[in-house]
Amino acid sequence: MLLRYAGPTPVIDLWYKSAVIYSLNVATFMDSDGDGIGDFKGLTDQLDYIARLGVTCLWLLPFYPSPRMDYGYDVTDYYNVAPELGTLGDFVEFSHQAGLRGLKLLIDLPINHTSEQHPWFQQARSHPHSRYRDYYVWSKEQPANANHGMAFPGHQSSVWSYDPRARAWYYHRFYPHQPDLNIANPAVKEEIFKIVGFWLELGISGFRIDAAPFVVEEVRANQATCRHYEFFGELRDFLSWRRGDSVLLAEANVPPKEMLHFFGDGSRLHMLFAFLPNQHLYHALASSRAAVLAQGLARLPKLPQLCQWVQFLRNHDELDLSRLTEKGRKEVYEAFAPDADMRLYKRGIRRRLAPMLDNDRARIELAFSLMFSLPGIPTIYYGDELGMGDDLGLPERWPVRTCMQWSDDNNAGFSTCSEEHLIHPAIVDGTNGARRINVETQQRDPRSLLNWVRRLVDARQSCPEVGWGTWAHIETDNQAVFAQRFTSEQNSLLILHNLASRSCRVRLDRETGKAGDLIELFGNRVYSANSSDGAIVELDALGYRWFRIGQ
Repeated sequence: MLLRYAGPTPVIDLWYKSAVIYSLNVATFMDSDGDGIGDFKGLTDQLDYIARLGVTCLWLLPFYPSPRMDYGYDVTDYYNVAPELGTLGDFVEFSHQAGLRGLKLLIDLPINHTSEQHPWFQQARSHPHSRYRDYYVWSKEQPANANHGMAFPGHQSSVWSYDPRARAWYYHRFYPHQPDLNIANPAVKEEIFKIVGFWLELGISGFRIDAAPFVVEEVRANQATCRHYEFFGELRDFLSWRRGDSVLLAEANVPPKEMLHFFGDGSRLHMLFAFLPNQHLYHALASSRAAVLAQGLARLPKLPQLCQWVQFLRNHDELDLSRLTEKGRKEVYEAFAPDADMRLYKRGIRRRLAPMLDNDRARIELAFSLMFSLPGIPTIYYGDELGMGDDLGLPERWPVRTCMQWSDDNNAGFSTCSEEHLIHPAIVDGTNGARRINVETQQRDPRSLLNWVRRLVDARQSCPEVGWGTWAHIETDNQAVFAQRFTSEQNSLLILHNLASRSCRVRLDRETGKAGDLIELFGNRVYSANSSDGAIVELDALGYRWFRIGQ
């Protein structure tokens, strides 16, 4: 949909307001040459699979040259493709083929830090008067607050490390091999603009900004930090100048009062991941209390007109529960991560969606339907559309990063290499292994989770009110039923989810019940014609129903 302004201002393409995103790592998606590492040629070969899901946008995790000590988020060259993943030519062909299928491309932009092996850092540490010295944050003495603000509690001992070559301490919000860039340095900003401009020329439609709160954080030893949110406005202006339909999506798990700093008046970031609803969704599933999710959504600030929330169930990191109360976290842990090795960083869960929900198809569908119906746009993490599992034998966040399961062949059909050469393990055996869970098998089964997800995506695409309309929580007479209404200029949508393990007949409020006939669009099954009369709606245990309200 295009929004036009009077006068010389160019047309603004708001494609992102109703997008459906699919997130993947090139290295673990499809290997085309048998070396055990996914690549752009393999990804290009599987674009038809992605397009058939009905998604409209791909978010690629980092694919730059990197030592890969942190899943590619430790970059050594922002202007190239990691050689094991292909060439820039392969990327351009991939970008072209994605465009032919109507797919927008978002790529990860890890600009909070670089790898310690990046030439900038190597130059910075070599001499105190190097032009790159101020690209990073240094201190001659060990700062008193060296243990404050660690990103990975229990796996990180400090945010300042001593570099013998530099004879100074350098700041790293994350691991020691990831020194933070100094955003207060204008030269660093110019480098970022050049990187962004380069990839826009190769056909991408935007960037996912990793660790956004820390990107704009100005750090000085033994001083209070401050954040330069205006940088996002400068970056937005640059994008708009270079490519009008390009967007910025940010990872910012911050309190509600800070969220609007990232949007500004609508002139900074286009989108934020909705961490708060994500955490409250799991709390609602664990407790069967709809009010928990309603309260989480109510805490979100009102968005500027041209901005959007991005909803998700899982991603490549831990399921972060830090915004819940201690009691809420405990309930979620007990329900979805009862064992200590399922938990991480004293705040999260390191499991995939399907095993977390005990591989219960009804619960998986309920979770997907809930997420797809929340205000904003939905994201699917690769493999969740199949019910892929996790490998808890892997360290930290790695259990959810196994290879895509294409078939029941060796290595889950991901690669023809010998198993020991795989970049990451493939789960072959067990409940969620490729012997049982794979694309090839599910594509042939009309009742499979994969084909159900395709139908869900199709239903969501037919309901633009979720991305564009005004959201309202609807009170019912059942505390386990989450009911919401979306209203646009022309249409209204009513969506109900039963979080309880028992069926019910739910009475809607008087206004909703009198709004008009309920036209069923999507549900966990085909309900009888008399299962809703406008005021009372029947719902199965863990059931869900999407209605358009006839006027």
